[in-house]
Amino acid sequence: MKLNTRTQSAQNQHNNSPILLVHGLFGSLDNLGVLARDLVADHDILQVDMRNHGLSPRSDEMNYPAMAQDLLDTLDAHHIEKATVIGHSMGGKAVMALTALAPERIARLVAIDIAPVDYHVRRHDEIFAAINAVTQAGVATRQQAAALMREHLAEEGVIQFLLKSFVDGAWRFNVPVLWDQYPHIVGWEPIPAWDHPALFIPGGNSPYVTEDYRDALLSQFPQARAHVIAGAGHWVHAEKPDAVLRAIRRYLAD
Repeated sequence: MKLNTRTQSAQNQHNNSPILLVHGLFGSLDNLGVLARDLVADHDILQVDMRNHGLSPRSDEMNYPAMAQDLLDTLDAHHIEKATVIGHSMGGKAVMALTALAPERIARLVAIDIAPVDYHVRRHDEIFAAINAVTQAGVATRQQAAALMREHLAEEGVIQFLLKSFVDGAWRFNVPVLWDQYPHIVGWEPIPAWDHPALFIPGGNSPYVTEDYRDALLSQFPQARAHVIAGAGHWVHAEKPDAVLRAIRRYLAD
């Protein structure tokens, strides 16, 4: 499946690989814009809406092999032979899954606050409740939607993040499929080892990448290194963009 994309050409001459930026659950291609705005100085940038998100096609299937195939189809459509792939959360798992499908197409890999594991936990039920409350009320404006969502969600930042995908009174992500396929989204099937340097960027306050997952991570990414961003939660790149960009640039320069 070819995904909806935004492309930006590097501002300066360079010999660097293009960068593919992949958002997480309930997101869109805008979400990693803070990284794109910096990295476009010396990299061509490709941002994508994942399937069932943004303006990309819809599908009843929502698992990582399918999402990895979408990324490969999209790289092919843009005639990109080899890319640096950077993904947050669900997007991080999708770029990891791409190493099993087409390892030779990946120059570098950065996974932001996610591990290659099955989490066996539902962290988004309150978000689904807030989204469904908006849908059921039939409200048309983001202001009305926000008021309803505050009955379910305490974090204003999460509400504003979600509202970026509320356009003309409708959600731009496919809520029924995301709910139905949620076990696949939080799940994971182990993949063959990708034996190249990889960077994992966990938030120091986040539960998504912990010591418990170390063995599983290293068995699949034996050359991985972690750069923990102290004081950040799951949306590391939004909370501490400068620290995340410093870590990425150091890794890309090695």
